Amino acid sequence: MAEQQNKGKTVIVGLIVGLAVLVIAVLALRGQAPAVPVVNVAREDLNITISSNGKVEPIAPFVARAGFNTFVENVNATEGQAVRRGETILTLDAADVRSQLAQSRADLLTAQNELRNAHAGGPPDQMAQLNGDLEAAKIQVANLEQTEKALEDLATKKAATEDEVAQSRANLEKARANLSALQARKQDLTQRTPETVESAQLRVSQAQDQVRSLEDKLRSAIVIAPTDGTLYSLPVHRGDYVKVGDTLAEMADLRHVQVRAFVDEPDLGSLEPQQDVSVTWDAKPGQVWTGRTEQVPKQVVARGMRSVGEVLCSVDNDKLELLPNTNVEVQITVRRRQGALVVPRAAVREDKSQHYVFVLEGDHVRRRDISVGVASASKYEVLSGLTVDDRIAEPVDRELHDGMEVRAEKGAGEAN
Repeated sequence: MAEQQNKGKTVIVGLIVGLAVLVIAVLALRGQAPAVPVVNVAREDLNITISSNGKVEPIAPFVARAGFNTFVENVNATEGQAVRRGETILTLDAADVRSQLAQSRADLLTAQNELRNAHAGGPPDQMAQLNGDLEAAKIQVANLEQTEKALEDLATKKAATEDEVAQSRANLEKARANLSALQARKQDLTQRTPETVESAQLRVSQAQDQVRSLEDKLRSAIVIAPTDGTLYSLPVHRGDYVKVGDTLAEMADLRHVQVRAFVDEPDLGSLEPQQDVSVTWDAKPGQVWTGRTEQVPKQVVARGMRSVGEVLCSVDNDKLELLPNTNVEVQITVRRRQGALVVPRAAVREDKSQHYVFVLEGDHVRRRDISVGVASASKYEVLSGLTVDDRIAEPVDRELHDGMEVRAEKGAGEAN
């Protein structure tokens, strides 16, 4: 009897040991399941942005350039200074221009006088002389004609000789020849009047152009601020020699500037006017300037190894900290989704154009097909296939498959 009891106890102990080994084996096998970080599907505002580089430019800058070769006479401002409308920035030596202008004005008066004479047929004194000579010649011819007729009547009555009649005729022919010459001269002047007027008009026009050009040069010798603004470039000094076209000064209202952003060709289709813009500058880390897109590109240009479109963005610069011609980083928000259902981009897989994720169900992951919408740099918008608080697996070194047992760990997006 005692022996049978001992055998029973032995069997029971054996069963207990077997069960313990089995439990340990199962636990050991569970410990071999891969650890997978999981995140909760959640709703949040999703901003889709384009990042690029750009250059700061003033809006409607005033650029003063030298209109003639000369020396800088005086400089009345300093670079970086705020200037008011009407303030003199600098002056150039314009003595030679003043002298040329005086001579050109005298030439213009001469040309205008010649034009008036051309319209009148010639200089007034010469025309008066010609008209006087014509009248005298006509009177002389008329008188000689009367004399000749009178002598011919007397000659028939033997009261005048043939020599007297011949002499009278000779004098009449001479007077008629003189009258014809004077009439021909006046007719020639009359015929040439249009050509003379045209030539005189051309000389007047050329003289007027010369005067205007020199007046413009003379005005440009005094560089005056056309508006209130900041004098951001003043490359010349008193006594410097400048040539035609050299930059003398650059100024603008820098409270509002524009950034020319260089956006890569694949991103151009998302651009529209009035999209939000954020600008950062390495010289002032942590600071952000805001603005909006104003003009989207109409063409693509080569910039180094890139094909880009140049996007003009207006940017607020109230503190005048962004300087013209500086290189900046630009972020353009091209689309917004309020309260979108989102998942990390890294958690989304793709199989023959079908997007899917692995959803955690208990201790296993299950493949679930989803439809995605817009995407930011790190997240996808989910249109269908998931709900809020679904838990999805993030990528791990080991390939996941449908039904795989895993050990869940808190991922970057997992709720506390």
